[in-house]
Amino acid sequence: MPHDTPLISTIVGGLVLAFIFGAFAHRLRMPPLVGYLIAGVLVGPHTPGYVADQSLAPELAEIGVILLMFGVGLHFSLKDLLSVRGIAVPGAIVQIAFATLLGWGLGAFMGWSTGGSLVFGLALSVASTVVLLKALQERRLVETERGRIAVGWLIVEDLAMVLALVLIPAAASIGGEGHAPVEPLSAGLSRLFGLDLGIGGMIAMTLVKVALFVALMLVFGRKLIPWTMHRIAHTGSRELFRLGVLAIALGVAFGAAKLFGVSLALGAFFAGMVLAESELSHRAAQESLPLRDAFAVLFFVSVGMLFDPNILIDKPLPILATIFIIVIGKSVAAFLIVLAFKKPLGTALTISASLGQIGEFSFILAALGVELGLLPEEGRDLILAGAIISIILNPLLFFLCDRMRPLLDGAKREDVMADPAPAADAIAAQEEMPREDDEVHPTALSGHAILVGYGRVGSIVGQNLRSSATPFLVIEDSDKRVGDLKAQGIEILSGNAVMRETLDLANLSGARSIAIAIPNAFEACRIAEQARSVNPSILIVARAHSDAEVDELKQYGADTVIMGEREIALGMVDRLAQVHHESVPYEDGHGPDTIMPTDDPPPERE
Repeated sequence: MPHDTPLISTIVGGLVLAFIFGAFAHRLRMPPLVGYLIAGVLVGPHTPGYVADQSLAPELAEIGVILLMFGVGLHFSLKDLLSVRGIAVPGAIVQIAFATLLGWGLGAFMGWSTGGSLVFGLALSVASTVVLLKALQERRLVETERGRIAVGWLIVEDLAMVLALVLIPAAASIGGEGHAPVEPLSAGLSRLFGLDLGIGGMIAMTLVKVALFVALMLVFGRKLIPWTMHRIAHTGSRELFRLGVLAIALGVAFGAAKLFGVSLALGAFFAGMVLAESELSHRAAQESLPLRDAFAVLFFVSVGMLFDPNILIDKPLPILATIFIIVIGKSVAAFLIVLAFKKPLGTALTISASLGQIGEFSFILAALGVELGLLPEEGRDLILAGAIISIILNPLLFFLCDRMRPLLDGAKREDVMADPAPAADAIAAQEEMPREDDEVHPTALSGHAILVGYGRVGSIVGQNLRSSATPFLVIEDSDKRVGDLKAQGIEILSGNAVMRETLDLANLSGARSIAIAIPNAFEACRIAEQARSVNPSILIVARAHSDAEVDELKQYGADTVIMGEREIALGMVDRLAQVHHESVPYEDGHGPDTIMPTDDPPPERE
């Protein structure tokens, strides 16, 4: 076996350092993404010590981009976007235009070309999906009005950036800016008919090819891809299903790039979006998640490898200007736009804090701009520095917005009271002020049951609790399940039960029982431990997959632990005994008094 293994050393070095610094960042309550970028800086050519292979890293990053965009497509929800389209669509467009204008101004001031300045501005205008969703989930805001607006806003930004990835190469191949390859179809038509199509023709040809690809995916792909996945699922092979998901993501992306000349990212996005319409989309997302996460980490590491830390010393003022555009410029613009739509102050502050950072698409645009010769490497370094610093500052931005909200609310009420209008008009004006109806409040239940998780097991437990008129609430972190439970009128807390704040909102000290129906034994042990410490008399029921998990859960305070495999075996033994030993008649338990799940919940994470 050869000792020179650059691929293995690059993957191992990147993942190991990403794990170390990602864990350290998480310990400091920062997104692990910061640690991944720092790991990339350390294995890059601009820092001493080990240097990863500079030719392999970009290709690994390209796979990361494909899987990252495939995941974005899988989670793309047209329904969520349409529910907030009145503010998300115009708001995101105006905010993108404003931030792009600021970035273009900074680039022009530094002497860059018009194309490079526009790419720089676009990269500063789009927020990170990973960072935004994590921040909303930690604050239990995903299913609130503010959360839906923020997510819808982000979807519009993502769609705009997907369009930019298509148009930038076409525009770069014209007018002498950059060194992008000439669009082949328009070049062939020019040679054949002797026509100079110009920039309009080049962009039109690019859009035609994109339209053909989109039409092919919507007409044939939306039928063929789900049909293929259903056929694979019916084989019962989890390995083949996982391989099929990856083959579709990578195959569609590669085919779209070769046959239609569109970007790999766009092909992967549409593959995920088409598959998202299938009822197997949740399972596809879960099966592909480990590999998507691994290559996404390598993508961020490869991005960090490109960053030259010396720019922090050589260009401090441009870095401050970049951070100002990201953290202040974008946030103030979003705040004013939301207020212009007469939304509450809390909503405006949440949206502005959510967008005060940049991430994945910014890196993709920066890499594309440098590759096409539009954006100088200095611009890429400014984008990377702005991303790292803005992601670190984002939790602080949320903290400041939370502190500012009571002050702004108080000032607004004082303005209403100081108005010399008649008292009736003042009261009416105050009543017309937008109200925050999406706040997460502590439950009013007492002597109730707490159900953690509403998957295949939790749904049966919850529906039987409901049929027996037992007061209970559910703690769930799946956005889809949260929405379904709210529609059924079941009290729900959106969040992770491992967090003490979530358990406090569920009135753990006043509850009589807690059923931990999630399959993750590590999280279940932490929940049981906290429940026992807060309420020593509470009944704790949990589930397990092995004898070791049973012992561990009981050690951490669980009173009763049900192991699924053992219960299944006992049920089978009992049924066999009824037949072979003529025992009592068999009852299958599916009588009229037994409540079964009304739908087929998606497979749970193992």
